Amino acid sequence: MPAAAPGKPPAPPAFLSLVGHPVRWRLLSELAGSDLRVGELCVRLGVRQNLVSYHLGRLRDGRLVGRRRSAADGRDSYYVLDLDRCGELLSRTGLALHPGLRLAPSAPRSEQRRGRRVQLLFLCTGNSARSQIAQALVERLAGDAVDAHSAGSHPKPLHPNAVRAMSELGIQIAGRRSIHLNEFSARRFDYVATLCDRVREVCPEFPGHPNVIHWSIPDPAREGDSDEQSYPAFVRTADELGRRIRFLLALIDQARR
Repeated sequence: MPAAAPGKPPAPPAFLSLVGHPVRWRLLSELAGSDLRVGELCVRLGVRQNLVSYHLGRLRDGRLVGRRRSAADGRDSYYVLDLDRCGELLSRTGLALHPGLRLAPSAPRSEQRRGRRVQLLFLCTGNSARSQIAQALVERLAGDAVDAHSAGSHPKPLHPNAVRAMSELGIQIAGRRSIHLNEFSARRFDYVATLCDRVREVCPEFPGHPNVIHWSIPDPAREGDSDEQSYPAFVRTADELGRRIRFLLALIDQARR
């Protein structure tokens, strides 16, 4: 009895062709570490701006990369990688080949690694919301493995909506003071993360050449005409920072191995 004719093979997932181009993969690799502007990506890749812009457009169409207008210079934009979506599509791609390739979530660390605590500093303009939220989230998620701090270039009192949003997560930050970044100017950090575009422009060079990361996160206090109207923006900010921090802690944990 003749064997049945083979059926038409399934097409590979679109994700593979999207990220498989060498320029697009390099763009994703750069954006995995920090939000960047087109000019910075051109320098890092050594590729012409029109080519970088084309491939960024393809990645935006695939909803892997987003764009945010710079708060420091409205004529410029930062490009932001959606690591959660990348993980989701990677998992789907594996499943399309074999059910045994399902990506499992990382197992929680059973014990803290011994040794020096990683020193991490978050910076924003006012140290009134974004950087305070980030510091508190790291304290909750990393335990004793990371010593987190926050500061601002123009400190102002902690915003009540930041306190409220974190309280909803079971984290109390009321009573924390805002700190000028100059208080840390002589201190050595392993990582410095700037959370607003303005503070990135004035971020000093810290001793020891720390890993510098930029996350272009809008100021939630600027949304709405009142604290009540702006509160949802603080909730979104805490959610975004929580997602980004989990990926950052994975990098930190890998570096400590």
